[in-house]
Amino acid sequence: MTSTTLGKTRAYWLGCVVCIGGFLFGYDSGMSVYPLHPLLPHRYRGVLTLSSYIHDFGYNTKHKTRVNSLAVGLQQAGAFAACFVIWPMTDRIGRKKSLMLSSVVFCVGAIIQTINTHSLAAFYVGRTIAGIGLGAASVVVPMFSSEMTPKEYRGQIGSFFQWFYTFGIFTSYWIDYAVTKRVPKVSKQWQIPIGLQLVPAALLGLGMFTLKESTRWLTKKGRHEEAWESLKWIRASDSQKVADEMEEIRAGVEMEERATEGFRIKELLEPDNFKRIFTSFAVFTAQQATGATAFAYFGPQYFKLLVGGGDKDLLLTAIFGAIKVIACGFFVLFLSERVGRRKVLIFGAVFMAICQITTAAVVKNKPPPGNGSVNSSGIATVALIYLFVIAYNLSWGPLPWPYVSEIFPTRIREAGIAVGVSSQWLFNFVFSITTPYMIENMGWGTFLLWGLFDAVIAIGTFLFLRETKGLSLEEIAHNDFGKANDFNDVERERIDVK
Repeated sequence: MTSTTLGKTRAYWLGCVVCIGGFLFGYDSGMSVYPLHPLLPHRYRGVLTLSSYIHDFGYNTKHKTRVNSLAVGLQQAGAFAACFVIWPMTDRIGRKKSLMLSSVVFCVGAIIQTINTHSLAAFYVGRTIAGIGLGAASVVVPMFSSEMTPKEYRGQIGSFFQWFYTFGIFTSYWIDYAVTKRVPKVSKQWQIPIGLQLVPAALLGLGMFTLKESTRWLTKKGRHEEAWESLKWIRASDSQKVADEMEEIRAGVEMEERATEGFRIKELLEPDNFKRIFTSFAVFTAQQATGATAFAYFGPQYFKLLVGGGDKDLLLTAIFGAIKVIACGFFVLFLSERVGRRKVLIFGAVFMAICQITTAAVVKNKPPPGNGSVNSSGIATVALIYLFVIAYNLSWGPLPWPYVSEIFPTRIREAGIAVGVSSQWLFNFVFSITTPYMIENMGWGTFLLWGLFDAVIAIGTFLFLRETKGLSLEEIAHNDFGKANDFNDVERERIDVK
């Protein structure tokens, strides 16, 4: 095996290990904590409304909505808070130890949830602790991945997070279905799907023992020999090219250190830094505002608007989940490093807007008959929604993770990524709470609203986002973030400088 091949293999291994955090995120999101699980017939509800769970924890079924809402909300609140706790910690102890700690914290929370304490309060505490571990990991994973992955396939490996997320949520669907069908109505029926969270969480923590610490973090801390060993390991080479990369990293970090002695929060308000921070926040907000997350959580309710209900909405949601995995995998494996980030995000948002607005128009003018049959307009709208989720998983699903991790200099990378990921958790919570009310009260207008959001996202991306494909983190960090609109402009500038 050549050094190039070995280096690429190690980079992919690093991406797979750290992005187990994405699988964990997806599995936990789909693990039947919502009032109506997308793939289960109406007689099968979420884990928290299984008769075995109700018996063990002794709550009245009329309170199931409150129980589910608290379980979801407390976990997301813990994850949101963790975003702001983890970035000073990861600066102090490093990326590797931070991910190990995140894994341990999540496992503690998952164990508390799995134990039959007969106490909803204890279960909620477990959800909150697990949320803290999950939120912390969601900040450190893209940070670690971007700092260690070669620029040639940084976008591809960074996109693993979303791909693993789709695997996680899809896996949770079928595990939940299996336990409702095959496991007796005793405690282990709800303990199995909850306890299985420990498997990916443990794999994430143990997998870190196979990786080196971030080269850039080690350089920032003045541990230059360790940084050189880390870079040689991930590149599987000590060639002159790798030595030159090490010098570029060292020069970039030293430039940042000389710029200001001692990091201060007020640095985030400096014009160029604030522009990057705001971009990070806006990109992850836009990811949630596309409407795709709402579809993942409330697929049957959406498809009921399109085809009039019955068992068809459950089957259509199952297909929806499979399409997400396939489309995201196609992007990661074949497109991620062949296309520019900015153009893909623009065209993805435009296409999603067209699909959603057209769906709204069709549902308004040709509503489903409601008698169990599917008319031609229903077939058309289902096709549009499938095209929508394909577009999402070829653009706004995977790309925000590598994009946000790329745009910050080492000096503010922890804080910047934390702000961006916190907006992901914040609006994940907002839309998971508001979407059922939107569907009930707005009907076809829900599709129109998502379509208008997508149109605004496309315009904002065209006006404000900058290309990062093919550039080293140092090239992105030490140039005016608003200077070039696309990759070709950046390339021309690099050639002119040389």
